Amino acid sequence: MIFYANDEQKRIAEAYVAQLDKAKVFPRPIVTQIVTLNGFYPAESYHQNYAANHPNNPYIVFNDAPKVDHLRKQLPDLYVAR
Repeated sequence: MIFYANDEQKRIAEAYVAQLDKAKVFPRPIVTQIVTLNGFYPAESYHQNYAANHPNNPYIVFNDAPKVDHLRKQLPDLYVAR
């Protein structure tokens, strides 16, 4: 699902999905639902800054850290270390 908080976010999400479908990026139409965000609730404190607080956790090591490193290399001007 893609959750939107206002009409502009909805328009952007719908346009992007339509663009991908038109370009036939995937063999079948995208079925991701675009729905209104009815509320947001922050996670418990022990979930906050999880990657920074648990850098050796296997999930972080094998899934998140490589993605962040790849993005840092692909978009160095946008990367902000925290």
